[in-house]
Amino acid sequence: MEPQRQSDSGDPCAEFLTFSLGDEIYGVDILKVQEIRGYDTVTRLPNAPDFIKGVINLRGTIVPVVDMRLKFQLGRVDYNEFTVMIILNIARRVVGMVVDGVSDVMQLTPEQIRPAPDFSGAVNTRFITGIGAIDDRMLILVDIEKLMSASDMALMDSSTQALQ
Repeated sequence: MEPQRQSDSGDPCAEFLTFSLGDEIYGVDILKVQEIRGYDTVTRLPNAPDFIKGVINLRGTIVPVVDMRLKFQLGRVDYNEFTVMIILNIARRVVGMVVDGVSDVMQLTPEQIRPAPDFSGAVNTRFITGIGAIDDRMLILVDIEKLMSASDMALMDSSTQALQ
């Protein structure tokens, strides 16, 4: 992962928006984030996979919404006042992802980012770009473009085009 910016001390760093799913903290490149919203009602799509909650109309743009708990196979949870929708720009598409909560923006230097563990194919880790280590905390860094695989994106595109 290439450093994209400089920290306050002038060291190269990357910035990540951190969000929680259960007890784990994840990070996504802040440059992919368009906005953060409270969870709002979505319009369900027939025959969509469980992890696609539906679509919202975001100022005239139909945006597919993905439940990250279901995408990561972490099980369902009731949405509450802390449930957040992160709107992302991914490969010229706008996608919303529902997470348990948003923490803050963290800067990581290249020395703080460790390679993703290799489970020899037992666990699909292709969307994990690394593990951020900050003091005694671990941050799972997600490549959101890889996570939304081509087939997922094609499905979302066809679903949203049908509504426009």
